Amino acid sequence: MKKIILLLSATVVLISCSKVGKDEYIITGTATGVENGKTIILETQDAAGMGLIAVDTVKVENGKFEIKGKVTEPAFHMLQLESANGKIPFILENGEINIVINKDSINKSKISGTYNNDEFVVFNEELIKIQKSLVDFQTKNTPMMNTAQQNKDTAVINKLMKEFGKLQQTVGENTKKKYTSYAETHPKSFITALIIQGMMNDPAIDIQKVEKLYASLDESLKTTKPGKAIELKIKESKMTPAAPQPGASPAPAAAN
Repeated sequence: MKKIILLLSATVVLISCSKVGKDEYIITGTATGVENGKTIILETQDAAGMGLIAVDTVKVENGKFEIKGKVTEPAFHMLQLESANGKIPFILENGEINIVINKDSINKSKISGTYNNDEFVVFNEELIKIQKSLVDFQTKNTPMMNTAQQNKDTAVINKLMKEFGKLQQTVGENTKKKYTSYAETHPKSFITALIIQGMMNDPAIDIQKVEKLYASLDESLKTTKPGKAIELKIKESKMTPAAPQPGASPAPAAAN
């Protein structure tokens, strides 16, 4: 009985330690070296998806900042530090989100604390590894390309462009495989919903594959904006007549 009471007490303590309730978020930020009073803006896409709008604004105090609010579903947002070159993308969702701003290199800022943000960080790291060969090629061959352009050496220019083109194709294929494999193995990730939504923009996509991925999505993701958009596009694809195959005879006209 004592063990049960202790276990229940520990559970109560864990629950009471949570700073956020249902549909709430709190962003706890560290901005070491940033002057007091510098503004940090929380931004999201406008309704038309054409630009960014401010959701909240706070000021840095003693290298810290905090943003609280309500959120009903995960969605990509940005943090903009005053005078900084670049923004910090992250997923705003229910929970405690930790952001450590690197004021000298914004793209090296750290995000953690919730499932989708942890997944976002790992996913990006894996994509960077896949695409590293492109960066390495450019770093290695940019001086040679510049010299060739100055000398109008078309043989070298064409050779480098051909090699880079092949590398781009390989990286593109590997990136696409990564997106697909991630979507197949992470049904609870908001990133998966975004990947499937992106797949629907490919005219050559296998709609049955998309349906399968959508069916495996966690139910909570199906009610998000991306989830609803996927469902709508699947329905629309079933209503659209299939395009005739090359060489196929056109359908006979209806009799009057």
